[in-house]
Amino acid sequence: MPGATTAVVTLTNYFHGSPGHDPGAGGRVAQYAWSSDYHDVLGARLEQLAAAVRELVPGSTARCYVDAGPVPERELAQLAGLGWIGKNMMLINPTIGSFTFIGVVLTDANLEPDLPYAADRCGTCRRCLDACPTQAFVGPRDLDARACISYLTIERRGPFTPAEQGQIGEWLFGCDVCQDVCPWNVSFAQVTADAGFAPRAHMAPDPEALAGITDEAFAREFGDTPFSRPGAAGMRRNAAAVRGSSR
Repeated sequence: MPGATTAVVTLTNYFHGSPGHDPGAGGRVAQYAWSSDYHDVLGARLEQLAAAVRELVPGSTARCYVDAGPVPERELAQLAGLGWIGKNMMLINPTIGSFTFIGVVLTDANLEPDLPYAADRCGTCRRCLDACPTQAFVGPRDLDARACISYLTIERRGPFTPAEQGQIGEWLFGCDVCQDVCPWNVSFAQVTADAGFAPRAHMAPDPEALAGITDEAFAREFGDTPFSRPGAAGMRRNAAAVRGSSR
């Protein structure tokens, strides 16, 4: 959006609590994927916000982004005063932690800016770096995506190499470890009451069932969830890796 001069940035809490994981319950799924696809839910809300901006400043234009397009959401959120970027590269808000979706409305409306969040409140803590199951962090705020379980199970295309397959562990989709251990989440994250992100039945899918699911069955059951990103083939691959790890 060449004429954009302002970014209106929002945070939406999706934390569902830390119930622990029963190895017999199924494969693990990152919390953000426990509910309907956040692109759809937040997209509709941001469109309402964009409409309000256009009404506030007649003649202005606005465009919404929810984790799509080349928009540096975390950096914009920090510049908007919503938190700092932690050593695990997540945007951390001091009152609700990091289990949040970031939404952005770009606009050419002349709006008064907030002050950036200037502090780095991670201090000497390195729990996220040390807890990473695959040691994907080269250092603070330095991630080798090739070793990150979230990247491997969601963005990686094609079959896993033997080494990659061995890194997946119990995780069918994504990974929350570096957020689970963060003291800001342990102390301040609150379970969301947002009905738009109520947990659904796919919080812990059966790897055996997923490994053999057809494209048609996958579309019916998971077509409106974040699982659609890797698709049926990607989730079958992930399920096979989880099954291999359990054996």
